[in-house]
Amino acid sequence: EVTQQFHNPYREKIEAVYVFPLPQNAAVNEFLMTIGERCIRGIIRERQEAERIYQDARRQGYVASLMTQERPNIFTQSVANLEPGRRIDLNITYFHTLAYLDGWYEFVFPMVVGPRFNPPGRTDGVGAVARGRHGLSGQTTEVQYLRPGERSGHDISLAVNIDAGVSVEEVVSPSHVIAVNTPAPPRAGITLSRLDAIPNKDFVLRFRVAGDRIKSALMLQPGEEDTYFTLMIHPPESLAALPRSPMEMVFVLDCSGSMSGKPIEQAKTAIERALKQLQPDDAFQIIRFSNDASQLGSRPVLATKDSIQRGIRYLQSLQGDGGTMMIEGIKAALDFPHDPRRLRVVSFLTDGFIGNEAEILRAVHDRLGDSRIFSFGVGSSPNRYLLDRLAKLGNGAVAYVGLHADAGRVMDLFFERISHPALADIEFDWGGIKVTDVFPQRVPDLFAGRPVIVTGRMRNPAPTTIRVTGRAGDQPHEILLPVDPAGESAASSGIASVWARLKIADLYDRSTWEPQADLAAQITAVALEHGLISAYTAFVAVDSLNRTSGDHGTTVSVAVPVPEGVRYETTVQE
Repeated sequence: EVTQQFHNPYREKIEAVYVFPLPQNAAVNEFLMTIGERCIRGIIRERQEAERIYQDARRQGYVASLMTQERPNIFTQSVANLEPGRRIDLNITYFHTLAYLDGWYEFVFPMVVGPRFNPPGRTDGVGAVARGRHGLSGQTTEVQYLRPGERSGHDISLAVNIDAGVSVEEVVSPSHVIAVNTPAPPRAGITLSRLDAIPNKDFVLRFRVAGDRIKSALMLQPGEEDTYFTLMIHPPESLAALPRSPMEMVFVLDCSGSMSGKPIEQAKTAIERALKQLQPDDAFQIIRFSNDASQLGSRPVLATKDSIQRGIRYLQSLQGDGGTMMIEGIKAALDFPHDPRRLRVVSFLTDGFIGNEAEILRAVHDRLGDSRIFSFGVGSSPNRYLLDRLAKLGNGAVAYVGLHADAGRVMDLFFERISHPALADIEFDWGGIKVTDVFPQRVPDLFAGRPVIVTGRMRNPAPTTIRVTGRAGDQPHEILLPVDPAGESAASSGIASVWARLKIADLYDRSTWEPQADLAAQITAVALEHGLISAYTAFVAVDSLNRTSGDHGTTVSVAVPVPEGVRYETTVQE
């Protein structure tokens, strides 16, 4: 649950506009506008209709709110006819699935939209401009940033309540100062310190639960006709005993201006650690991109001691400057010939601060071939939508390197993961249960320590055994999962919304490389049926009982801080 408090400190009424992030897999299904004692529930409508309702109310003097989605992780909140001295609260509720890795669950709440780079000639991106410089970027969505030394009057408060079902053994936040209260073994309460309340970086919370590892699990939510389910599949322990095959490691380093300073140093530390762990039969390549792309050589080189030292010297010479023409890095990484004896692993190390995500995902889809993509998000507020989608599309995984994290340790964990074969070519035998619309449709590989989570619909579930089959190298593997819908399976109220969001995400991804009008219509239909915001639907709320006097007032954009570690002068247009 997110509460945004808007207050008008001026002598005239205003329209407030705030561009803000949410997790890219957030299924937003409730929107409330509170004015004093009055509470108005927002309605979900097709986006054009919602915008028309809002503009009509704005023109006529009614207090109104409009929430739209600009990207799967970027939203705009508009509040019309906010009178002097008045306050309006907007409440947003969303569901999503937590990530799980090596015994830890992770909850991430983004607090600021990072400044995006948009390739020349594009107007559908996300502009980054200085406070008060509205319209300077020429982009349809625009974020205003506070100048160095400026502070806004708003801070952020945050509280997390964990009900894990089993004892919570440990709670940590690598990003913020927190206070932890554990009233009972299955539960824990976390609050954000007042000393760390500037909304300029992602909030990351990790908690470890009792037991050596979590077993595969099924959660259900019965519907009117179908039962929605989420299934978490754990990799078999036997994967850890199998040696890996030779690899072709391609490191693609973002050297744009937003990476200047600490972010690029973290990325370089991670790559250097990886180079030193390569085996003699491996090969590697280093590619940099900013306004263009260049690389260590025309093709991957064998990982000899001399070539690794040459790679480290090249790596240390790279600096952050210029734009983020990521498309050039993708072409350089995926277009050269591939050695079929080696597994090609392409690692993108970037903050993902670009406005043309669809073009990037389309290029990867068209060029991927047999490559696996492992993306590394760098910095305090990376574009997790892009990085997660790259890993999903590339049948790989994603990791995040914060400004104060041990970058070498993050890369060590990555190498530990890929040092064992993944369970690939995963298929399901549902044991006679009729199952439809399982997402993700392209099931990712199952890596040691990292489960695969799938969500779908089933009709009349009954006790059975689900068979999960796959291949690790030349070895076939099978996982058996007993299912008792009336017994061990846990119930949850948010799975239908999570499923709908995943279906929308799948359709949205497909629309980037299969431009079809019916995909937009399908997204709209799913969003309206489940009451979710999407690229084609929006929430709108109107207080039709009270009409303010005068015209709609001046539009005021809420300026936000530049993310921690990002240099204002290299990313924001003055």
